[in-house]
Amino acid sequence: MIDPTLPLIDLHHHLDGSLRLETILDLGRQHNLPLPAWDLEGLRPHVQVSEKQPGVMAFIEKFKWMTGVLADLDACRRVAYENVEDAAREGLDYIELRFSPVFMAEPFGLNPRGVVEAVADGAAAAARATGVRANLIGIISRTYGPQAAWGELQAILECRDLVTALDLAGDEANYPGSLFVEHIRKARDAGLRITIHAGEAAGPESVRQAVEELGAERIGHAIRAVEDEALMDLLARERIGIEANLTSNVQTSSVPDYPQHPLRRFLERGLLASINTDDPGISNITLRYEYEVAAPAAGLTQADIRQAQINALETAFLSADEKQHLLERRAAGQPHG
Repeated sequence: MIDPTLPLIDLHHHLDGSLRLETILDLGRQHNLPLPAWDLEGLRPHVQVSEKQPGVMAFIEKFKWMTGVLADLDACRRVAYENVEDAAREGLDYIELRFSPVFMAEPFGLNPRGVVEAVADGAAAAARATGVRANLIGIISRTYGPQAAWGELQAILECRDLVTALDLAGDEANYPGSLFVEHIRKARDAGLRITIHAGEAAGPESVRQAVEELGAERIGHAIRAVEDEALMDLLARERIGIEANLTSNVQTSSVPDYPQHPLRRFLERGLLASINTDDPGISNITLRYEYEVAAPAAGLTQADIRQAQINALETAFLSADEKQHLLERRAAGQPHG
């Protein structure tokens, strides 16, 4: 179970993979969009995963009706607000919301910089209203290729004061991290923290490249790292955070089932692995579900689960003072802020 004396934190949460079904319907009506269904249960199978997908990119297809209703910047602002609001309702203390400005902008030709500003505005407004601390991670999407990634990076860097970190996500199998070394270096030089999706659809070499060449402080997924003992030693030695996502890894067929997920092995090795949601709107889960159902199913003990909670705080993109503040708020019985 979740330790109530520790902050509850979600470090790997795609805001564009977590739209409320009600919001999709509402935006569809507002903008006269051709949704596949006009009621919650009719829409659900088009948006949420109910069975294992053949791979990561098949899972990503479910984003179609999430980004497909972001018809204007107000919609982007709204979904960012609702992501933080939902975190508050679940009792989270801190959340890092990641998003690709181009992925969100593409369906209706929005301005990517405008998307960043709208998301930041919505998240900040919700943080003020709820007391939940929220930071933003800008994604450059591999899927569009390295040339297009320069434009996406520029949109993020133009809003440097609104974004805490940079991520590289998308089609890892066909667009290796080696194509994005200069992009990530420019982001690091601008002062952004770095987390990289790696070891999900490609092997352990992808994780090593993310750490050694891209300067990743955290790795999203890192499942395949378990295949390389020397790499796990490197991750432990360099105190690299691992953003584990149990349910989505099963749903994308990145692991066969919960018991074969490497999270328990990572924790036993002393790696800084945490428990996160990935795309909770698509996976139809919450962070509490991951802690209370998925983690035990993956063989985690109560001590493992508590350690994952500690690791989330240690690897959060916050200052030491901000982390201490979260702890003090919990000690005082205040669940948010």
